[in-house]
Amino acid sequence: MSLITVRKAQDKLAQHLRSQRLAKGLTQAGLAERSGVSLATLRKFEQKGAISLESFLQLAMALGLLDKLVEAAEPSESDFSSIDDVLREDRPTRRKRGWRT
Repeated sequence: MSLITVRKAQDKLAQHLRSQRLAKGLTQAGLAERSGVSLATLRKFEQKGAISLESFLQLAMALGLLDKLVEAAEPSESDFSSIDDVLREDRPTRRKRGWRT
């Protein structure tokens, strides 16, 4: 279960791509031209976080971030190979009551 909402995730992604654009000294028009994403779509994304996955990936590629995004989406290695492994894991038991004083 995630503690971040979809809206917050969209905002964070938009802010991050905007900061990367600015760090590279690109205008919105310049990034739109390099990525093949329309200027209106880029503006909407930076303001509201709304964009198609394809356009988002085109922007990421133009900023040199596509490899990092794909790498971040890969599943991390787990010590568990099944639900049985998870259930068998030795976990310390927690007290069900508070400490006595």
